[in-house]
Formats: sequence, structure tokens, C-alpha cells
Amino acid sequence: METIRNTNEWIGATTRAFSSYPAFAMVPNPMFRVLSAWGSVVERSFSRMVVKPDWEIPPIAGEDGQDHIVYVEPELEKDFGDLVRFRVARRNPMSRKVMLVAPMSGHYATLLRSTVTSLLPDCDVYVTDWHNARDIPVSKGKFDIEDYTRYLVDFMRHLGPDTNVIAICQPAPLALAATAILAAEDPKSQPRTLTLIGGPVDPDAAATEVTDFGNRMTMGQLEHLAIQSVGFKYAGAGRMVYPGLAQLSSFIAMNAETHAKAFADKVLADAQGTGSESDRHNRFYDEYLAVMDMTAEFYLSTVERIFKKLEIAQNAFTVDGKAVDIGNISDVAIMTVEGGDDDISAPGQCVAALDLCTGVPDAKKTQHLEPDAGHYGIFAGKSWRLNIRPLVLDFIDENMGSTQRRRRSGPAPVDSGEPNGAKTGPKDTGKMAV
Repeated sequence: METIRNTNEWIGATTRAFSSYPAFAMVPNPMFRVLSAWGSVVERSFSRMVVKPDWEIPPIAGEDGQDHIVYVEPELEKDFGDLVRFRVARRNPMSRKVMLVAPMSGHYATLLRSTVTSLLPDCDVYVTDWHNARDIPVSKGKFDIEDYTRYLVDFMRHLGPDTNVIAICQPAPLALAATAILAAEDPKSQPRTLTLIGGPVDPDAAATEVTDFGNRMTMGQLEHLAIQSVGFKYAGAGRMVYPGLAQLSSFIAMNAETHAKAFADKVLADAQGTGSESDRHNRFYDEYLAVMDMTAEFYLSTVERIFKKLEIAQNAFTVDGKAVDIGNISDVAIMTVEGGDDDISAPGQCVAALDLCTGVPDAKKTQHLEPDAGHYGIFAGKSWRLNIRPLVLDFIDENMGSTQRRRRSGPAPVDSGEPNGAKTGPKDTGKMAV
């Protein structure tokens, strides 16, 4: 797959350069413009597959009309992933502290760029930024769903009890388990609220292509077909991984016709001179095509324990041999969000979390089904911006102490300085690990 990617990038670059040769301007044939556009689109698409996107978060407008630059800073660093903070310069701490749990499902955490951007005016935002497995030396050890869950526990404990956790897609069941661990071991460190968006808490609640694939394939078949060893040109040489390119091919295959039409339309637009560098197509596919490898043990344990054995759905999940009882959660408000047209995590899979939280009063449970919304739309698209985001912020506010509530626009900014060397950031989906 890497050979195919590299070859297509070269073919695209060669076609673009050849068809753009100045002498062809003397030939009255529009095919040269089409070939140039095709080569440009192909080169860009295949080159993006091996590059981690930047966050590029735009400045946040303050109440006084002043723009406040956003800096992306590591809050807690670990071998397989960091907790990063989006610090808005010269602004007081907001009453809402949000921890976004990004999926480890082939895409980088930057897939949540638009989600972060939409929340920053009203919240202090932190995100789990997972590392590309091919860049992690074998000496750092393994990383499976139990390790992932322990990372979430550490991140939640670090941020404290006034945190509002929002888990998107794949990490929803593991965020539920991490909260249950804190409820049993360190109740004072539990988050205030837990919002689960489009996650496979109970994959059997509603069948999708993802769940059908997981049930159809044996673990031996998956390991044989999907797992590869990292090559020697990377720091993680020898580590067994589920390659990002393999995941990307499965993502595209699920909606091949839609993607083919999008690329054909982009080629024609560029050939006609109506396309641009930052148009909707490029913004989406620059992120969508950027993929990362995940550790073999994480991928295989996700399929086996979450999808096949249904350990979370049956409240039978264990970490380090200790049972994780989701019923221990009692002081955390729980909200689930699902999309009516979600073909990755269908309606019913995520809302199952509410029944598992037997210790949480019904008054602290909320569910929302967004009609006609797909998987991407419920956390980064139009449905998120117009309908779901306001509901999530209201849910957070309803579960804050009255003395802590503030206007949604947040407090007036104050001068807190901007350290040298800070990185600016910006932009958006995670798919299932399957």
C-alpha cells in the first residue's frame, strides 16, 4: 500500500508538471487543463496520507473586539499520547473545562479541529492527542485498550473534578470504563459530566457494516490480513501495527461512490478555474486522508473485547485483572448523542450507556438523537454547530453549581502574556477502529 501511495503521488506530480508545460498553451485543447488539474489533485491527495496536519486554530474573538491567539501546549505527556491544552492568550479561565477524548481509529486528533474551534469561545478545551504508532520505539512496550483506559484515568485525574468529558466515537465505551474506575478508586477525581457521542457502547444494539465485519472475521484472519511490521525508516521499526493506509482504504470503500464523485468534481472545478487552495474539498480531504498507524494490540483488543465479546455492553470489562463495574458511577451526569443516519455507530449503540449506569439517577441522564445526521455531522458538521453543541453546553451548565455559572460568551479577557515558542494550532472524524 505504501508503494501504491508513493507511485500515485509520483504519477500525479509528473502528470501535473507535464501537462502544465508552457508550450502546451499554444495548443487549443482543454484536455491539458484537465490533465494538469487531475495531476494536482492526485499528487495532493496521496502526499497528505503520510503527513500529520497542524491544528491551525484561528484566533478567538473577545468581548472587547480583540482577537485572542490560541496556543497548543502539552499539558501531560506520555509515550503513546499527550493531553494538550488550547490556551487562549489574555483570557481568564472559563467556567467550563472540557476534555475532548479523540478517537484512536486511524486519524489524528486534528480531525476534531472544527469541534475544538466551536467550543473554544465558551470553554477551556483539552484534547487527547494520540501518537502515530510507527514513530514509537518498541522499547516503549505495548498499548492496548486497557492501557488506553488507564491513560484516560490519568488525564481525568490530572484535570480534576470540575472537568466535563466529551468522548467521540471509538473511545466512548473506554471513557465510560475510565469514569467507573475513578468512581471506585478516586471518587473525588471523577469528571462533572460525561458526554458520549456516536460510540459503540453496545455494538449489537444496531447492526452496521462495521459490526458485521467484526463478527464475520475471526481474530486469526484479522491478524493475518491487517497487521504489519513497521519498516526500518521509522523510529518504531519492528512494532506490529494496523497501518493507517489499510484503515483509510476501508473507510473509502464504505462510501466509494461518494468519494469518487467528490474527486471528479474537484478535478473539473480546478480545470475550469473555479477551485481554490482552501475550498471545501481540500479542507475536508487534507484531514480525512491523513492517517496514522495504531498498535496491533490496540486494534485487535478493540475488535475482540468491544465488538465480539461485548465486555462493555455486558459490564464485564477488566483492567489489570480487576473488574470495572460501570454501576459504580453515581455522581457523574451522563449524556449520549446519536445521529439518525450514522452508518458507523448506529442509533442504539451509544444510548445503551444510560442503562449500564445503574448508579446514576435518571435526572442526571440525558439522550439526544439528531435526525438525518451522519457520523461526522454529530460532532463536527452542521448538526453539531446548530443543534448539538448548544445542547451539550446546556447539559454542562445544568450540572454546574449555580455560583459557577457564567454567560456563554465567557468572561472578559485579561492580559496574561504569551510565552515564546508556543505553537499555534486549528481544524476535524474518527471512524471505528474496525
